[in-house]
Amino acid sequence: MRPVARFRRSVAALALGVSALTAPACGKQAEAPTAAPAAQAEPAAAAPKAEVKPAEPAPPAAPKADSEKTVVDVALGSKDHTTLVAAVKAAELAVSLSSPGGAYTVFAPTNAAFEKLPKGTVEALLKPEKKADLAAVLKHHATVPILKLADLKDGQVIPMSDGQKVTIHMQGDKVMVENATILASLPAMNGVVHVVDTVLLPSAPK
Repeated sequence: MRPVARFRRSVAALALGVSALTAPACGKQAEAPTAAPAAQAEPAAAAPKAEVKPAEPAPPAAPKADSEKTVVDVALGSKDHTTLVAAVKAAELAVSLSSPGGAYTVFAPTNAAFEKLPKGTVEALLKPEKKADLAAVLKHHATVPILKLADLKDGQVIPMSDGQKVTIHMQGDKVMVENATILASLPAMNGVVHVVDTVLLPSAPK
């Protein structure tokens, strides 16, 4: 064989080998596995809202007791006791009953109670010359110490400021002092006022 022909064959074989090395592998290339899509985080459940109850209305303020008023002030503030107030002033007893350090129990007749008296009685007692008699009648409606409604018992005898006594009577739920019915009881800073429907008249001096 000629040297030139042998050389050409060697070059062809070398080229074939190089082609074989650089040619892509037969068949499809394995595709790289795609990453699994990230799981989408579910939104966190909102915390349940605390049930907000409507604010309850504040209880109505308890009526202020007349503990900031004297027994005279209590009577002054009542449209049903104008006659009593006039009598207390005429007898000059308002100052004594206004003492803040007092401990009075007052049975306070209403205007209607004074109207039960014989005609002209009140007018006569309000005259200056009858001041002593008027004071005696009013003192027969006051005593010490403080006797609340719960303190009063059937048959209880109470000494009054005029030196005479009255007796408590119970008739069912009705509380009476002599023949006068207690209609209401009002506290005061220096005592208690029991509203009565009848004037308490002291016995005539013997």
